[in-house]
Amino acid sequence: MKTLHQRYSRRETLGLLAASTATLASGGLTAFSSSNQTTMLNRPIPSSKEKLPIVGIGTWQTFDVSGKTEQEPLLQALKAVHQAGGRLIDSSPMYGRSEEVVGTLTAGSGIQNEFFYATKVWTRGREAGIQQMDDSMRKMKRPTMDLMQIHNLLDWKTHLETLKAWKAAGKIRYIGITHYTDSMHDDLVDIFTKYPIDFVQFNYSILSRNAEKKLLPAAQDKGVATIINQPFAEGRLFSLVKGKELPAWAKENGINSWAQFFLKFLIGHPAVTCVIPGTSNPRHAADNMLAGHGRQPNSALREKMAALIRSF
Repeated sequence: MKTLHQRYSRRETLGLLAASTATLASGGLTAFSSSNQTTMLNRPIPSSKEKLPIVGIGTWQTFDVSGKTEQEPLLQALKAVHQAGGRLIDSSPMYGRSEEVVGTLTAGSGIQNEFFYATKVWTRGREAGIQQMDDSMRKMKRPTMDLMQIHNLLDWKTHLETLKAWKAAGKIRYIGITHYTDSMHDDLVDIFTKYPIDFVQFNYSILSRNAEKKLLPAAQDKGVATIINQPFAEGRLFSLVKGKELPAWAKENGINSWAQFFLKFLIGHPAVTCVIPGTSNPRHAADNMLAGHGRQPNSALREKMAALIRSF
């Protein structure tokens, strides 16, 4: 078995992705068999020192489906995440049916209790917040939620008091706050420097690096775990590199797809705890998970990667 610092070859990567596609028809996704699996990079949650795998999965848009046919590839995507060592599943009441789909699929998967479940409160008022969070836990079939986040800081002072009480009672394990725009990064920092916050979730990509100025350093200094949303800049990154080949130097550094390129850039920042690319495609999920395996770029390589993207 490879160590954490060894990397998959191009042949191994293609084999894993081919396996993930080929096994869909038989009802399983075995891209990461015991003979091929390495350990995904883990980083500690500062407030508890619990280790969390660095790549998870987001559910915005992708898990808002209703039919069994539409749900089947999502189950295979979750299995790809699990088999590659990923744990975190991030959802929200804002994401339509996503919470319920996550709960249904994981409940029947045989690996229900091996994920780290994160969702959000997204409403105004104490009682409305409590009802919404209770509904989320019911939909996701969780007696205890690993992480409850205040979505986009909506009525955050009200919900924070509830979350502190719920954490003390053991109903949730961690408290988080989220946003998705650069303009709110200072507000996020202001809150987690004054209040007991375990996680902060925000937008960050190789195209949008505002978080590096203040937010990431402050989270590292204050001991707050970070979750990265919009790692692909809402798909703009893939449009930018469409038809372009990965450079040889990327492949030499264990980067074997553009998805891995974009995710490894983020993972290379030491203050990043977990990135949550969203997908409904099992093959893409397997590819995303590979970003958390093998060596990660140092600061010099990260700047070379960013310069390449700026040149397009």
